[in-house]
Amino acid sequence: MSADNSEEFPSFIYGTAWKKDATAKLVNTAVSSGFSGIDTANQPRHYQEHLVGEALLKLAGEGIDREELFVQSKFTPADGHDHRIPYDPSADLSTQVKQSFEGSLKNLHTDYLDSYLLHGPYSQPGLGNEDWEVWSAIEDLYKSGKARFIGISNVNIVQLQLLTKKARIKPMVVQNRCFASSGWDRAVRVFCSANHIIYEGFSLLTANPFVLQNPGVQKIARELGRSPEQVVFRFSMQAGMIPLTGTRSEGHMKEDLLVRDFELDSNDLNLIENLTCI
Repeated sequence: MSADNSEEFPSFIYGTAWKKDATAKLVNTAVSSGFSGIDTANQPRHYQEHLVGEALLKLAGEGIDREELFVQSKFTPADGHDHRIPYDPSADLSTQVKQSFEGSLKNLHTDYLDSYLLHGPYSQPGLGNEDWEVWSAIEDLYKSGKARFIGISNVNIVQLQLLTKKARIKPMVVQNRCFASSGWDRAVRVFCSANHIIYEGFSLLTANPFVLQNPGVQKIARELGRSPEQVVFRFSMQAGMIPLTGTRSEGHMKEDLLVRDFELDSNDLNLIENLTCI
């Protein structure tokens, strides 16, 4: 994957976790507000992927074709599910991946995914045999053309280095939760930048409430006529991330997208990059 592929990704992604019965309505609202990237997973415990699919059908009926949207889903290992496992947990891992992926295509009424991620490694702190078997199956999906990009979520720097070094097809995307208190996942971000891997950051607001309350961040927001939330999202973009937002508010969706219209200076970036406490 070359650095140029970053141009094929949206600058902001709408996340659909924990939206339950409101999923379809919220996806429609997000796309109407200007989002083109949608993140989901075939994990009924936290996502209603079939309702994302309902939204995609409705949008297609309104003239917004599937090709205009960037749809990302995930394979979730069995221990990440409740009783609603969308594949045969007694099957071999490669079959589980295949079944889950086909289920995602059916849920989403599509014949391809723009991005497909392993929701999280099986092993800690490194990678085990299960991770390699699952990654091989995900590589096959990429080679088939049904997944345009492949990657991994909830990954640490050791795991990412191993995967990048030893995989036949290197990870192209990382999606991690970002904590300001640990440097906004700096080690993984730096590695991604050096290896032309797209970095997606989630929980940028919910994991960092002290950042929104920080006097320095609030001062930046006042001087720019923006909200602290917008400042954090703008920081994430300038730090090399594609941010995810899961807001249920149409107003906040529109405000979030306005972060593409301003920039932070180096002093602002440095202040936010190095926040570790209130």
